[in-house]
Amino acid sequence: MNPSPNPASPADGPLPLIAVTMGDGAGIGPEVVVPALLDQDTLRRCRPVVIGDAARLRQAARLRGLDCEIVPVSGPGEAEFTPGRINVIDLDLLPADLPWGQLSAVAGDAAYQYIAVAAELAMSGAVQGICTAPLNKEALHAGGHVFPGHTELLAHLTGVDEVSMMLATPTVKVIHVTTHIGLIDAVNKIEPGLVERTVRRGHEAMVRAGTPNPVIGVCGINPHAGENGLFGYGEEEEKIVPALEVLRADGIDARGPLPADTAFFLAGRGDYDLIVAMYHDQGHGPVKVLGLEAGVNLTVGLPVIRTSVDHGTAFDIAGTGKADAGSMIEALRQAAEMSSAPTR
Repeated sequence: MNPSPNPASPADGPLPLIAVTMGDGAGIGPEVVVPALLDQDTLRRCRPVVIGDAARLRQAARLRGLDCEIVPVSGPGEAEFTPGRINVIDLDLLPADLPWGQLSAVAGDAAYQYIAVAAELAMSGAVQGICTAPLNKEALHAGGHVFPGHTELLAHLTGVDEVSMMLATPTVKVIHVTTHIGLIDAVNKIEPGLVERTVRRGHEAMVRAGTPNPVIGVCGINPHAGENGLFGYGEEEEKIVPALEVLRADGIDARGPLPADTAFFLAGRGDYDLIVAMYHDQGHGPVKVLGLEAGVNLTVGLPVIRTSVDHGTAFDIAGTGKADAGSMIEALRQAAEMSSAPTR
């Protein structure tokens, strides 16, 4: 029998299998996936299998001047992992003449189908993690799939009632209690149980990533975290403090409620391992200022870890070969680190 091409040594055990979705084929997804999967550090950490369109990946490789072999496979079990080879479960959904950088309902539907296959693989245990290239929400909707984004879509496909979005940069990590809803709706939705479950998911993710006792800073809702009732209507005391009391009683080091305008500065200097934001822009704004280029989006609470680049489809540069693959490489690194290795 020929030796396995898996670069892991027998002592290390098998590397985790990661399903890599190609994202919107009209955007920069194919252009960042190809170099990320050829990166030697990627192959040292995981066994990636793309779910997408082989022809589009070959177009992207030519755009970037990369010499590689893109090989269709029926599933992860058929994949071989050698330098210069990219394994792809080829759904063959895109027309050969699909324009780069233009909104396409066909590409939006295809992006959905890639995610659906990844979810099936995750639910069956065939992969241990998912790493996603960006999709375009407008194209997704035009393709007939009305979801706010990857987070909610994956929760739906895997039958999970509740997940959390986490953003990770080299400077700061943040998990969100609410995400893609309006600000008034977010404040109404926040309640102690939701805050508690979000912090627990963040704590578990940090432990899996190698921080055994994370210090977690929990933001308030109002300016200055309400400043003892001066701002707002007691939301911090009603919605956040009871959750913190339960968490601390369970040994989780969750501190707050903290004024959001200082919490991220304190996290940036190392006081906190993770910040809990109450709503979308409270977390996304600081993270994008502090480290968008190396940012990674994680969904925690799914059957497997899902990571993604923290940038969009970048239609303005799609098809030029100029897209930076650094965030995709980082997303694969974190998917590998946070995914459990296969048991067989």
